[in-house]
Amino acid sequence: MMTNKFLYTVIAASISLGAYAQKSDGTTKSLVNAEKEFAASALKNGEKSAFLDFAASDALVFRPNPENVKTYYANQENIKTLSWTPTYAKVSKSGDWGITSGPFVLDGPEKAYGQYLSVWKAVNGKWELTLDIGATHNKPLNKVENQYIEPASFFKPKFNTEKQIAAGKDIINTTEKTLNAMLKSYGGPAFAGFVNPDAHLIFPGHEPIIGKDKIVAFYNSMVSKMNLKTNKIEKALGGDLAYTSGVATVDYKADLRESFNYVFVYERQADHNWNLIFQIYTPAER
Repeated sequence: MMTNKFLYTVIAASISLGAYAQKSDGTTKSLVNAEKEFAASALKNGEKSAFLDFAASDALVFRPNPENVKTYYANQENIKTLSWTPTYAKVSKSGDWGITSGPFVLDGPEKAYGQYLSVWKAVNGKWELTLDIGATHNKPLNKVENQYIEPASFFKPKFNTEKQIAAGKDIINTTEKTLNAMLKSYGGPAFAGFVNPDAHLIFPGHEPIIGKDKIVAFYNSMVSKMNLKTNKIEKALGGDLAYTSGVATVDYKADLRESFNYVFVYERQADHNWNLIFQIYTPAER
């Protein structure tokens, strides 16, 4: 597992949008196009230049701890050796935000490989990165098929008060508190009641783990207990997607403890419960 800070600078970089980005029309296709445009810009003009051109001013990047994107990249080298491909993308039915994920490669004398997750917001008709996080693993052996999920319908409330927005976030907060209580009591098996059948898990040192059964088996094999400290909650205006970020303290069955920054993405189900559709961890620096 690599913890070099410069490595995290370059490997976890994924996608951000700004003045030159593709327009947002509420579709997943537009988000994927925007990400590909950013990727091309990073290879042509350098990662630093691309981030400073395209990132939202308040975006957070995990390098490995969360930092403001503009502040962080202001003092970084402008490399042109990072490439990535979006293999997963999903947009809320309100069209106001979505997520992308896929593999990245940092070229050089020693190549680095990994996976990223980016959260995007649509601002004034354009996609902008609001959060970016990545995790490393060995050279991948498995190919992941593209999965670009378009919203099944469109819904965006004309009026949404601060009180309503806060109430929506409280639901997500309650869900994660319930999950946390069960993790502290039961460990890995607790995820069985919260993970969607088609969920994705990105954990440092491992290729993407896809599917509820595989994810639960992974947690069962290594996690004794886990404690989540939630620091941020955001929910799409359409009421179908939300994400949390924070710090997870993991007690392994091997009698070791490690801390990770995490981002969890939740989706509202037909029974009104919120299930995890995406999870990613990256080692936290203390």
